[in-house]
Amino acid sequence: MNRRTAFLTTLAVTTALTLTACGSEDTDTPAKSSDKAAGSTAPSSSAPASDDRPAIELPADLSYTFDWPKTGDKEKDAVLADSEQSIKAVDLAIVNQNALDKAYLYYYEGEAAATTETFVQNYVDHKAVITGSYRFYAPEVNVDKDGTASLSYCENQGKAYVKYLETGKIEKTEVTDKSYVIYHTLLKWDEGKGVWMIQKIVSQSGSEKCRS
Repeated sequence: MNRRTAFLTTLAVTTALTLTACGSEDTDTPAKSSDKAAGSTAPSSSAPASDDRPAIELPADLSYTFDWPKTGDKEKDAVLADSEQSIKAVDLAIVNQNALDKAYLYYYEGEAAATTETFVQNYVDHKAVITGSYRFYAPEVNVDKDGTASLSYCENQGKAYVKYLETGKIEKTEVTDKSYVIYHTLLKWDEGKGVWMIQKIVSQSGSEKCRS
């Protein structure tokens, strides 16, 4: 997975380490429930959708914009909603400095859970969290009759930064082509939970599609 490319680059520079995470050519992490209109900005905290879903309370210095308009298809909209929550759940794990945080494990399993754990642990090891604003857009979702689904989407990380807990220092980075990341996720419907679980997630920074 390839979440926070700028953040990972900063860590690599400041610690002389190469950090890896969920997945593909540009390792990073996943990604939440869409209770906002298209183009809206999420508040600093989001209530759980329903049932036993974990409450996701994020600090005020994190904000999100999900330009994910509703499709009108019940299943596709559920995939988008659960994926939005899954993104925020990973960020909550980073904020909590807990690589096995229960919130993201509610939405991730198998390979996706394992790579996400590694991704979050990198932040924990460096006593770092995230700050800034994130924009997600251009979703493409497909749902199959066998209870699986795929979702591709873009992220603009240009205003996302790393913050070190011990010093409070925020490492701001320039916006480059690598600030634009495309994600591809595979999901499976969990009948017991009533949630779309992420099975696999890969990403690539510098996506030409996401820059257009």
